[in-house]
Amino acid sequence: MRKSPKTTRTAAAPAPAKGKKAPARAPPDFVKPQLATLVAEPPKGDGWVHEIKFDGYRLLARIDRRNVTLVTRANNDWTEKFKGVAAQFAKLDVGNALIDGEVVHLAKGGAISFHALQDALSTGRQQDLHYYAFDLLFLDGADLREQPLLARKTALARILKKAPAHIHFSEHVGASGAEVLRRACELALEGIVSKRAAGPYHAGRSDAWLKSKCIKEQELVIGGFTEQPKHPGTLGALLMGYHENGALVFAGKVGTGFSHRDRRALLQQLKALAQNAPPFRTLPVAARRGARFVKPTLVAHVNFTEWTTDGVMRHPSFQGLRADKAAAEVVREKPKAPPAR
Repeated sequence: MRKSPKTTRTAAAPAPAKGKKAPARAPPDFVKPQLATLVAEPPKGDGWVHEIKFDGYRLLARIDRRNVTLVTRANNDWTEKFKGVAAQFAKLDVGNALIDGEVVHLAKGGAISFHALQDALSTGRQQDLHYYAFDLLFLDGADLREQPLLARKTALARILKKAPAHIHFSEHVGASGAEVLRRACELALEGIVSKRAAGPYHAGRSDAWLKSKCIKEQELVIGGFTEQPKHPGTLGALLMGYHENGALVFAGKVGTGFSHRDRRALLQQLKALAQNAPPFRTLPVAARRGARFVKPTLVAHVNFTEWTTDGVMRHPSFQGLRADKAAAEVVREKPKAPPAR
């Protein structure tokens, strides 16, 4: 997977002739995205706005005179993976910009599915891929990151007013966070992200952006697998874990949520990563039976109902691989108490 090109230094451009406007300074190739912290419930009080939490791939869209680059939060260039989305951005009437948002698979009925997004990438069918833009970092040479969130979103809404059909402005509301979350859950959405309305854009995770979920989900590292006893050569279950204090902690087995294509493709990927020793710090005897171990490099997105007292997921379901996230960064997400009113 290739990285996005590094910025190169060039000689200073000559001063424009009198009466002509100098071209706007291009946005940087990459900015480390701002991330949300998981909380048990949305924050209370004024000063917050709430957005839908999308179940897709986080991508920065860099536009420079209709040249478009799409990069992941780990600074991997995924323009080729999302050719259709990039083509939509090329039609946007803007000189240059750096936009933060998420690509999702949007079915005709309005449902968003990460699993369907994975299928779209593997098959090349991108007609149902949409980009929801929720922040604007640079616009026509101006760095907007120190401006308040609502000022940035006002500018973003303006440039997206006549956007192509598959690029959308992510709306926000200032109502009670608890009520917004309740409505999101009723609509079977993933959850909400609450953001400080006056906050600047800061790279990394902080308490300025807080996420509240309708369902429990977790990125986990694949450390092994089993095959189906009655059907050798068919993936049975994945052995999952997360990093804690420098070790991979076993988090349970995932045996549901796979399509037939998932089972075939994953099994081939995992066999290529085979190793003899288990990568987990400890592993229950029951989990060892029939297990084959792999180098812990693949990251999966898993939904589940709850954690048991011994730290294993209950009723987990495989949603897809997260090629945009590094295995070394995967830790167990534990919800924090929301900030004081």
